[in-house]
Amino acid sequence: MSERKPAFPLNAWYAAAYDVEITHALLARTICKQDMVFYRRTDGVVAALEDACWHRLLPLSMGRLEGDELVCGYHGLVFNSAGRCTHMPSQETLNPSACVRTFPVVERHRFVWVWPGDPAKADPVLIPDLHWNHDPAWAGDGKRIQVKCDYRLVIDNLMDLTHETFVHGSSIGNRAVAEAPFVATHGDRTATVTRWMENIEAPPFWAGQIKQARGYTGPVDRWQVIRFEAPCTVTIDVGVAETGTGAIPPGGNAGDPNAGDRSCGVNGFVLNTITPETDGTCHYFWAITRNYLTDEQRLTHQMREGVSSIFREDEVVLEAQQRAIDARPGHKFYNLNIDAGSMWARRLIDGLVERETSGTKPPAIVPIRQVA
Repeated sequence: MSERKPAFPLNAWYAAAYDVEITHALLARTICKQDMVFYRRTDGVVAALEDACWHRLLPLSMGRLEGDELVCGYHGLVFNSAGRCTHMPSQETLNPSACVRTFPVVERHRFVWVWPGDPAKADPVLIPDLHWNHDPAWAGDGKRIQVKCDYRLVIDNLMDLTHETFVHGSSIGNRAVAEAPFVATHGDRTATVTRWMENIEAPPFWAGQIKQARGYTGPVDRWQVIRFEAPCTVTIDVGVAETGTGAIPPGGNAGDPNAGDRSCGVNGFVLNTITPETDGTCHYFWAITRNYLTDEQRLTHQMREGVSSIFREDEVVLEAQQRAIDARPGHKFYNLNIDAGSMWARRLIDGLVERETSGTKPPAIVPIRQVA
């Protein structure tokens, strides 16, 4: 029997935690089927070690910190943040092989990113651009969800937002999303799905946002620009504007997300990065940010909790889908036109896995263009 093809590349940056999750305490987390333990040293630097003691493999997360060193909870071996054993009880001579694996870590965009693959290839330039999460011109917040499904199902869900009509009809969905035409484009590491909806009734969530920010209650022009960056990050440029004020570029040119004049509207970015935990579970990190009423913390809280409820609806669907997949091994899906974005995303993921396993260098990432 042939070995199963990996579902994700290891030579990539994955969000391990929000920066506030990691303190001077031990945090266990499984990333890409690898057990890791994280902690913040007294100088603020984050350390990431394999969560298994060199001696008898007890999870180091069951131990304790003494200063910046980790003490195993079984026999008291002590490891520094570089993974090197610095003390062995009842002996003065240290076995030179006594060490545990460490993982490259970078803090950026309010996330702690970890590289589970070859550390020599861990280039911080490859970290996805999620600058909206800390840019002072934007306000927002988010959460982490542990979802019992293959991480690619979450990506499928984000790349095809027509499901909003049926899953989120009471908040962000209406018929316009399912009926509006879209354009799907792709590059070597990215795929984009753009949808313009002109002169429509705003769904409840966006009707409330534009009324609160601008006092407007009429028909709107709406946009969704979904950008996937392999292997696991999706940014969604969303918003509505007063109809006919220029938010939709002439001809609805989906190729240029910067083209419209959004000054008479409200603009948000939904930031998503999905980290595989196992083949059937994942860590889903998300945030909702906005560039209007940025000093109103109450609105930040309301939006975060509102989106949290929306994503709970997604979680129920995705976990039910995974259970159905598990019950039907070998089932092949049929694809519709609306699956164009998710199909390209999966091809890009498969390409990264194939190049990693064959030793071929992946293509460079094209930086995302910022929306004014």
